[in-house]
Amino acid sequence: MPTRRTLVAALLAGGVGASVVEPLRSGLDRFAPLSGDVWDAATDSVPETVATPYGEATVRYDDQGVPTIAADDEDSLYFAVGYVHAADRLFQMDLIRRRMRGELSAAVGEQTVESDLFHRQMDFAAAAEANWELLSGTPAGEAVAAHAAGVNAFRRRRSDPLEFRLLGYEPEPWTPVDSMLIQKQISWGLTGDFTSLRRATIADAFGAETADRIAPRRYDHDAAILRSRRPDVSFADGTAGSAGGSGAGDLAGWLAGFEWPDGVGSNSWVVGGEHTESGLPLLANDPHLTLLAPPVWYEMHHELPDHSVSGVTFPGQPFVVIGENDAGAWGFTNAGLDVLDVYDYEIDGEQYRYGDEWRSFDTRTETVAVSGGRDREVTVRKTVHGPLLERRGQRVGVAWTGLTAGRTARAVRGLNRSDGRDEAVAALSMFDQPTQNAVYADRDGNTHYHVTGLVPIRRTDGEAVAGDRIFDGSAQEGEWAGYEPYGQPDFESDGWIPFEDKPHADDPALLATANQRVVADAASEYYLSDGYSAPWRGQRLYDQLDELVAADTPLTPADSRALQLDSYDRRAALFVPEILAARPAMTDRARSLADELVDWDFRMVRDSRAALVFALFLDHYRQRVFGPLFDAAGLDRELVPNDWVLLHLDADDPWFRDPPIGEPRERESLLAAAVADTAAEIDAEGYERYGDYNRTAIDHPFDLGFLNYPEYPTDGSPATLRNVRVESGVGSSYRLLARFDGERSLSVLPGGNDGDYFSDHYADQLRAWADGEYSPLTPSLTGSPSIRFRPGGGDSA
Repeated sequence: MPTRRTLVAALLAGGVGASVVEPLRSGLDRFAPLSGDVWDAATDSVPETVATPYGEATVRYDDQGVPTIAADDEDSLYFAVGYVHAADRLFQMDLIRRRMRGELSAAVGEQTVESDLFHRQMDFAAAAEANWELLSGTPAGEAVAAHAAGVNAFRRRRSDPLEFRLLGYEPEPWTPVDSMLIQKQISWGLTGDFTSLRRATIADAFGAETADRIAPRRYDHDAAILRSRRPDVSFADGTAGSAGGSGAGDLAGWLAGFEWPDGVGSNSWVVGGEHTESGLPLLANDPHLTLLAPPVWYEMHHELPDHSVSGVTFPGQPFVVIGENDAGAWGFTNAGLDVLDVYDYEIDGEQYRYGDEWRSFDTRTETVAVSGGRDREVTVRKTVHGPLLERRGQRVGVAWTGLTAGRTARAVRGLNRSDGRDEAVAALSMFDQPTQNAVYADRDGNTHYHVTGLVPIRRTDGEAVAGDRIFDGSAQEGEWAGYEPYGQPDFESDGWIPFEDKPHADDPALLATANQRVVADAASEYYLSDGYSAPWRGQRLYDQLDELVAADTPLTPADSRALQLDSYDRRAALFVPEILAARPAMTDRARSLADELVDWDFRMVRDSRAALVFALFLDHYRQRVFGPLFDAAGLDRELVPNDWVLLHLDADDPWFRDPPIGEPRERESLLAAAVADTAAEIDAEGYERYGDYNRTAIDHPFDLGFLNYPEYPTDGSPATLRNVRVESGVGSSYRLLARFDGERSLSVLPGGNDGDYFSDHYADQLRAWADGEYSPLTPSLTGSPSIRFRPGGGDSA
């Protein structure tokens, strides 16, 4: 069986991102034994009264450990939010800030050195400092500062959480800059994409014509989010240019390990009241991110005198990111827009040419401390565009919107406080990082869709160009007006696509997003991206919604639930006939396995043996088709094309008949061999049905058995709406079903709200998530508060 990428890989590289690194542990002896102090840390109770420099607040927990925090003012509220975040997720927060600062190895050793080297070169910490400088002094900044104070109030308690004791270090004080680092981590995990470098590397190895086929700029489909031109929709796309060459194969393979993992994406949709049973909108969202123990998200309910909001936060960030308030609900999916460019330079020693002048790199040398190992030195170099990333003598400059300050915290605070669509859209206009598909619906019957985020307009010699290539930085190609790496951008510059020109729709009766291409029109004013996800989910989502509407039966929340749990795999519908046609070339054992696919309904459900066969076949077929040629070319297998490319290579494709390396190969023989490989894996692993393989293998970063979540069989695949990707540890990280008919909205986490292993809420939602069950978004609370925050006094002062 192919080795599952450990969940720590995703946590170390981006939480929602990925990196192929070793587990955080190097054997059980890496950790201190479970001493009495550790047991005390695990079982220590949260004090009932907590001192606060702000006003009063209370915390009540429901039967799933989800807190409702009530306060008289924002500072009091967010101090309590910070305290509760730290009480349940402090180690998770600390691990993320260490990763983003490039300081993991100081705590965990050699396993994370490569991660630290990359993060030091990118200098996310300087970008976070610039972000805090922009935010401080605003109401959102005051909320972030109060949140940090709350984190530190918990940190000053007598006992640290279990993981700190096991690793033998104490967490440093939390700062507002650390909260900005959390935001940068989220943005990098969703938009840190080196597609142009990968494409150029493949072109270097196989030629431009081959690269255009196996690394296409545009998937051939018509399942865009905005399916037709409308007067109230702004379109944006562009004309692709040449990928060019790079000579940066080793660098591209290394950097691929720090991009988002395969399968990261999301689903969302809004259905207007004209199509619903209640006459009011329905909204659904399930972000597909890395599945972690504890989860990426933390559920909360905030209550202030003038508004309340329910949903999920990122631990370390004070505001509800996805959820609903008194007026409406909102959700996000990754827009896949191109907001990162790569630059090549003419370099002479410690200088690089930029236009008509030679400039010195902004250079410093830093030491990466390594616990129990040899410390490393890393040279951090920067150009006018941003960091210079270096690997084995290969260098590229990088510009990324997340390296400049943004107003996203202000935007999310505005969403939390919004009183209807107009205020929500105004808030979204400040959502600078990352680029997202935002959907909104409210109790007045309004719906809205808008692409958010800073999107650069690249210019060469004053002309707008696509960002699908490696630019010549010395020739000043692909410049971004208004961009200031590690500083504050000019938001009013003509270097950004204006918010009102980004794709959007007011009151769509039906709109669905699944990370596919945003707009259908190629002839449009702006270049957005050529890096969208394959449209498997997008096509299925629109097909099902269209069918429901065409049935002329009003949609209900039950229909939304069924869509979130839909397990139909369009890849199987496309390719199973090809597998069956190759049966004459198979061995008897392989043919008997292929016969399992006859009359299969293409649903990836846990009890299906056909689903097992197809899921394992895909990986073996991918390796048979691409692996030997990529190996022969010296390319990292991280660069192997995705399933859309794989399954659309027909038998006469030059990749088989006239390969760039080696002799011609018959596709039929590769199909037969892949089924034989599948049979061997099934026999070796003892699998009987899909659920034996497709399980909730969600691990703690330490990958210690007692800290890992239980494993349950579940439905879904990387290409189904019910999203599960076992190999990269990605899936539906949260499910929200919002409604406005007087009944409570529903949600569920893939795990538990509390990061404390000894808590009853460590993994109490996991089985419900695996089985497709939900709980009310807003709890029914009884009893007195669990925690009271009072000015002065208190045992945690």
